[in-house]
Amino acid sequence: QVQLVESGGGLVQAGGSLRLSCAASGRTLSGYVMGWFRQAPGKEREFVAAIRWSGTTTYYADSVKGRFTISRDNAKNTLYLQMKNLKLEDTAVYYCAGRQYCAGAGCHAPTYDYWGQGTQVTVSS
Repeated sequence: QVQLVESGGGLVQAGGSLRLSCAASGRTLSGYVMGWFRQAPGKEREFVAAIRWSGTTTYYADSVKGRFTISRDNAKNTLYLQMKNLKLEDTAVYYCAGRQYCAGAGCHAPTYDYWGQGTQVTVSS
């Protein structure tokens, strides 16, 4: 079992920045892929970014490329999402998730095994 706890959400003006964190516990994440998803009111949960816990491979949704950066601190067992140049449409609940091996578009599907409780990000004009 993997427990995931997100933090760092909040209210920010358009064009601003936020950094989300996801603390993982319960087991080693070696071999896992960790991702961020988001869900806006009335919309389906959508992929944001993912990273292999071992190695450097990252994946991003087209809507956030160049603005968001996913990273991890293996020593702290923590996943991050640095968000810059935030837009109104980035407003959503952001979820941290983990799963065993996936590749390419397979990592974009919300078929992860473990999920955090979510953290609200609200971008205002």
